[in-house]
Amino acid sequence: MLNSYLNAFVSLFVVIDPVALVPIFMSLTQKMTTHDRNTAAHKACWISAIVLVVFAFGGEGLLNILGITQPAFQIAGGFLLMIAAVEMVIAHHTGMTTTTVHEEREASTSGDITVFPLAIPLISGPGALTAVILLTQETGNAFFDQVILIGIILVVVGITFIFLRAAPLIQKILGVTGSNVLTRVFGIILTALAAQFIISGIKSAFF
Repeated sequence: MLNSYLNAFVSLFVVIDPVALVPIFMSLTQKMTTHDRNTAAHKACWISAIVLVVFAFGGEGLLNILGITQPAFQIAGGFLLMIAAVEMVIAHHTGMTTTTVHEEREASTSGDITVFPLAIPLISGPGALTAVILLTQETGNAFFDQVILIGIILVVVGITFIFLRAAPLIQKILGVTGSNVLTRVFGIILTALAAQFIISGIKSAFF
């Protein structure tokens, strides 16, 4: 059971990838004061936490209404996370874990980056939303498991907030190269996790 919780933490942490958010966050907030930057990070993380928790426990119900089985979503979700992993490894923006060129242009003309693009899609994007539904299916419907999953979501978002608060220092220490190296390592880990979701889905469906 401990391995399941650790897997959930690693999966969500790798998908959100706070390290990769640092240079993007600094770029989006370059004209802000330190206070405004911290306020934006605080609000965005709270919004993301709420979205992820709601989606974690409402997403499976939506799938049931649509008639989508758990194995089918595990396989499809695994492929989506695989796309996100490839994006992280080759630094090709698909919109799964980063903003697209169009979204970046829209954000540059917006006065408030809290909801878009910071909370959605950078923190609680398609990859993260897919991950929490898959993790909900993996951990089961027991009350204790649900509480633990909520705790994992809050911890990961909390770590993300710490990274955003310390973004200037982290960017200075890691630089562009260091950030890219860590993101690619996370991408490789996510590739393996995505493959595991696909394998689990195929086993559930056919064996």
